[in-house]
Amino acid sequence: MLINNKRGLIEIFGIIFLVLLLFFLNSFFFQEKNCGDETFVNQCSINKPYFCEEEILVEKASFCGCSGGMTLKKDSCISDLQTDYKEIFLKYILRGKENYIDFITYKGLKNYLSDLPRSMSYGNDIKPSRQDFKLRNINEKEQKELLLPLVIEIQNIAENKIDQARIAVSLVQNIPFGNSNESVFFKGNSINYSRYPYEVLYDMQGVCGEKAELLAFLLKELGYEVVLFYYPVENHEVVGIKCPEKYSLDNTGYCFVETTGPSIISDSKGSYFGNGRLSSNYEIIPISEGNSLKRNLYEYQDAKSWGKVNDILEEKESLNWFRNLKFKNLKEKYGL
Repeated sequence: MLINNKRGLIEIFGIIFLVLLLFFLNSFFFQEKNCGDETFVNQCSINKPYFCEEEILVEKASFCGCSGGMTLKKDSCISDLQTDYKEIFLKYILRGKENYIDFITYKGLKNYLSDLPRSMSYGNDIKPSRQDFKLRNINEKEQKELLLPLVIEIQNIAENKIDQARIAVSLVQNIPFGNSNESVFFKGNSINYSRYPYEVLYDMQGVCGEKAELLAFLLKELGYEVVLFYYPVENHEVVGIKCPEKYSLDNTGYCFVETTGPSIISDSKGSYFGNGRLSSNYEIIPISEGNSLKRNLYEYQDAKSWGKVNDILEEKESLNWFRNLKFKNLKEKYGL
């Protein structure tokens, strides 16, 4: 009787083991695959006209259609503003490896954006906020249609969502810092011309606020929750991306991201474009809701190490062998 009971238990455990094994194999080999924007294979993306084909987003307008204002042409959606194209090469560094994205920009859209009014008015003496201006620039409809191909390219390069964010950050950081040589008149005064995100790409240069808006657009379209940090005393602007609180700036829940040049995500202690460290209070400007960076953010520890090394350099002006090796490795890893 005891032997029969043991055999029965062995058979039951054997069946349970086989069921679990089959479940694991089914999950591993037959799980539904998707593209970098989480669209399932053989389905249309929410971003027309893209279709998920063999885990790569491709244009298939004949099947997925076009968004409003775009004209169907074979499998592409064309805007009237796609005139006088210019090819640009966008550099990014991911874990020490340098790469480029080949991207086509159009003078037609640049001229359209250049002609848009820079002022805003609601009437009844209601003054638009800084957030109003930022959202207007980031959400401009014609611009979005011709910037989405860059988002798609990033999603095709890296299916991993956090690597998509890393590519977007590095790409914008590696666009040269520079002011526009244009100005506009506002209430009788000549003021510096502020570019839309697409114009920053076309011109391949931008100042802090302009580059921050471009990065905010890319991260927003990649599905992240994004804010802008504005430092009024320094008149400086950086991006904040949703992240675990322990990684974030002053426990705000948003990781600090400098855009004026190569920098490590979460590093808020560096000098911004050679003008020293930020010291004033900041305003938080919400841009979009969405996902958060996860807890496997190696940048946080790297930023702490980078800060320590630079503090030592400021005090002693030299590093020992170990610190110097760490310094060189971090410079190479992020293109600092």
